Amino acid sequence: MIERDDMTFTFAEYQRRLGELRARIAERRLDAIVITDPENIAYLTDYQTTGYSFFQALVIPLEKEPFMITRALEESNIFARTWVELTRPYPDTGDAIQMLVDALREFGLADKRIGYERNSYFFPAYQQDCIHTTLKNAKLMDCFGIVEEGRICKSQEEIMVMRRAALATEAGMKAGIEICRPGITENEIGAEIAAAMFRAGGETPAVMPYVTSGPRSMIGHATFEGRTVQPNEHVFLEVGGCYRRYHTAMMRTVILGELSDAMYQSQEIMKRALNEIHRVVQPGMTVSDVDNMVRNIIMDNQVGASLITRSGYSIGIAFPPSWDEGYIISLKQGNSAVLKPGMTFHMIPWMWGIEGDKTCGISDTIEITEDGCRSFFSMDRDFTVKSESGIAVPQEKKAIDLSNTLPAKEGVKKSKSNTKQTEKAAS
Repeated sequence: MIERDDMTFTFAEYQRRLGELRARIAERRLDAIVITDPENIAYLTDYQTTGYSFFQALVIPLEKEPFMITRALEESNIFARTWVELTRPYPDTGDAIQMLVDALREFGLADKRIGYERNSYFFPAYQQDCIHTTLKNAKLMDCFGIVEEGRICKSQEEIMVMRRAALATEAGMKAGIEICRPGITENEIGAEIAAAMFRAGGETPAVMPYVTSGPRSMIGHATFEGRTVQPNEHVFLEVGGCYRRYHTAMMRTVILGELSDAMYQSQEIMKRALNEIHRVVQPGMTVSDVDNMVRNIIMDNQVGASLITRSGYSIGIAFPPSWDEGYIISLKQGNSAVLKPGMTFHMIPWMWGIEGDKTCGISDTIEITEDGCRSFFSMDRDFTVKSESGIAVPQEKKAIDLSNTLPAKEGVKKSKSNTKQTEKAAS
């Protein structure tokens, strides 16, 4: 390993990650692992490139020096960014998998127990078949998830990087809200969000902002397509800011015209769900507990809306096409995974199908702490209501009955300090 002080994290942090990974390698009785997932490679080495559609692999022996297989062009990223010393690049006219096989032989691993990420998007079946038919003396075993076991709980160094990402998220969201008005296009809103994120120090996110207006908000994962926002419509915004490949995300909603009773009720239900998350969620709860709590609150409404997805997902390192780590852990019914300090989630108690033709959202990215949880953000959660001229106006508070909404579980308490943090965030 090359000790250097210009990586995203300290050299000691990368040593810790590698040491803990090797303990898991030994626990599985493996001699080496082949990592092809770009998020996992970045987590372990600080390596990143947009050229990950070309085969790349980080090979980590149990004891010997790790080495990387990359396209020749991408080798420059190894030298510029990482602690990795050994590389075996292949030319565009070469065979990437043959280079991997040759390197495994070169470093004495051709007849060993080798783990590989069988479920990796970037190690397709035909390439895996080549390894199996070529390395006949090796024992190849699936080790998918072995790196993610370390990624799921973020270190304090990672939390600080995510807070840098949160600054970009908030800047983008504020800019998007500010520019929303009738007559503007969704593309113009998206451009304003992106510019503000980048000016705030953000970097290219795994997904550009989601911007939909009026009836287009009902289309799953749709975003700006040139539509002009009309008077008396709403605009749904979801922004994921990025810094050093780490992400935070939030949803907000802008009302251009009068705030209807249905939309006001939806706002208050989503705010209650987020307030309950901050009041109740803490280490020791199961993922299913949290999902049930959020789902019960959102589904008890009189506006025809549903929570048709998971209620949240792990978030952290990401490359396109998605900013979430939901494949590691998602908040959904039946998942018995237990919350631990350092886990980070994008909580999405959003409402789909309000009055049959509207989708709105208010979301939060949280960190699980020792005695509760806290937000990465400080922005107000209320819908932004604007006049026809695009000027923000105060909301008219309306009396609605939320007494039927199921309360949080009995007997779950937090420390006074955490309660104060929650009240401040909720305000």
